[in-house]
Amino acid sequence: MDKMRLRIVLEPEDDGGYSVHCPALKGCHSQGGTREEALKNIHEAIELYLEVVNEKAVEEVKQRPGNNLIELAV
Repeated sequence: MDKMRLRIVLEPEDDGGYSVHCPALKGCHSQGGTREEALKNIHEAIELYLEVVNEKAVEEVKQRPGNNLIELAV
């Protein structure tokens, strides 16, 4: 099964290293001393971002009676 793919923006910093962010996930940013480190860090940041957003959404839905929570792998 294919995994969801997100585009990221990788930018070299003036003082060395890289900053990186995912435009589709507002506020999801990271950085790294090397290109590889920055890519690894944004991958982790995206995973954590999605985990937190999903948990918050689940809690909101649980507060509304009559809703059914169904898990979907993407």
